[in-house]
Order: sequence, then C-alpha cells, then structure tokens
Amino acid sequence: MNAMRDLQLTAVRLCLDGRVLLAIDATVRAGDVLTIMGPSGSGKSSLLAFVAGFLPATFTASGTVWLAGQDITGLPAERSGVGLLFQDPLLFPHLSVAGNLRFGLKEHGAGAATLIDEALQQIGLAGFAHRDPATLSGGQKARVALMRLLLSKPRAVLLDEPFSKLDAGLRHEMRELAFGHLRASGLPTLLVTHDEADARDAGGPVIVL
Repeated sequence: MNAMRDLQLTAVRLCLDGRVLLAIDATVRAGDVLTIMGPSGSGKSSLLAFVAGFLPATFTASGTVWLAGQDITGLPAERSGVGLLFQDPLLFPHLSVAGNLRFGLKEHGAGAATLIDEALQQIGLAGFAHRDPATLSGGQKARVALMRLLLSKPRAVLLDEPFSKLDAGLRHEMRELAFGHLRASGLPTLLVTHDEADARDAGGPVIVL
C-alpha cells in the first residue's frame, strides 16, 4: 500500500464538559477499513466530525489529522477531500438518481452520462437513471449514496453506521458491496459502529472505545 495515501490521527483528544470523551492515535492504511466500536455516547460519531472538520463548538479538541501527508485538521470535508456516508443516504429528493450521481461527479462534460450508466451497472441499478429517489427501496438508496460518494473521488472515507437502518439481509449485502468498492479504490476508510458484524465484514483492525 502507498503510505502517502494513509489517514493518520495523531494524539487526537476530544473533551466534552471538561471530561475526556476519547483519546486516540491511529493510522488507516490506503485500502484498509479501520473500525471504531463502542456504545452510544462513547464519542464515535464525534471523532468522525472532528476528522471531517465540523466538530461542534461544545467540544474541546486537540491533536492532528493527516491525510496523504497533509495536515487537514479543522478543514471542512469539501476542502480536505474526505467523503462521508451516514445512516441516512441523504439523497436529494428534487433530483433523479442520475442527478444525484451527477452531483458527485467532478466531470460534467459529454462523458458524464456514460460514467453514470457505468456506475449504475456497478451497483446493480442499470436503467434507474431517471428514477425518483422516493421510489427506491432503502437498499437501493444506500447503493446510490455509496456510488455518489465514490464518483466524487474522495481521498478518504468516513462511515457513520451507514448500514444500521437496513434489514439484516440487506446489511450484509451492502457491506460486501461498500467494502469491496472501497478496497478496490485504495481508499483509507474509518468506520464507526456498534455492530460486530460490521467490524467482521470490514475485515480490518478494530479499536474498541
């Protein structure tokens, strides 16, 4: 793996109301998924917010976030190149499936339609380009959200329990799809979850808070 694509958390410390919520040092290698596990309130999502540059002012934070050798501490995701997936797919309801994918594309020329068609084939949704997101199932929405993220060409990915709202069968299917694409893309990925199955399917190192 190329170390210059790694995501590194150096002496990261988050405090809330004068109490240390978490303290962590970690390196997420390019193409690996590092899982952070812990109960609600343990600081998992707050850690992702810190990495993505939108930690609420109610927290006190210290430490450094490095991505590909660059200090991105405090930078918003759109500047740092960090991509995020949440529990809710957060598709734009006023855009078609193709419109949502086009939003992630950095290319908007004549080849955009071809890229979108290819992307839909990769997630098993060929022919869905003109569908309204409201007509999609939960699993289909999750697939579109994943591909929209990948088309934006992030340098690292943060996953905030993105499979938790799917039923058991779909969770396993979606984990395989997501982790397969993320590994193939060589992206360092940080996953927070309370689900042991997420950690098992991620197949990488695990930190328990």
